[in-house]
Amino acid sequence: QLVESGGGLVQPGGSLRLSCAASGFTLDDYAIGWFRQAPGKEREGVSCISTSDRTTYYADSVKGRFTISRDNAKNTVYLQMNSLKPEDTALYYCAVEDTVEAMCVPYEYDYWGQGTQVTVSS
Repeated sequence: QLVESGGGLVQPGGSLRLSCAASGFTLDDYAIGWFRQAPGKEREGVSCISTSDRTTYYADSVKGRFTISRDNAKNTVYLQMNSLKPEDTALYYCAVEDTVEAMCVPYEYDYWGQGTQVTVSS
């Protein structure tokens, strides 16, 4: 099971940290991704990380602003989001795939959380 938290309403330029807590399996054995879906748009990959944190991926739109990380002791993955913009408004999901590394596209991931809403607005 994956449970996201940390979403909310924030002003442009603000920060949020999303968390994705796993239960029933060890996150470090899985490739992990953060995805988002805005109303009327397709779900897109935001940031993904391979097992043992060997490789990370960031969408061009979030490079330099978002950071993905994991805490194996807490079996949790995070997405630190800084300098938020209105266009970052979306429902954010974490997802995992039982593989070392996967492309950061939704169809590569089989296990999904329920999502957490992020709204960036003044």
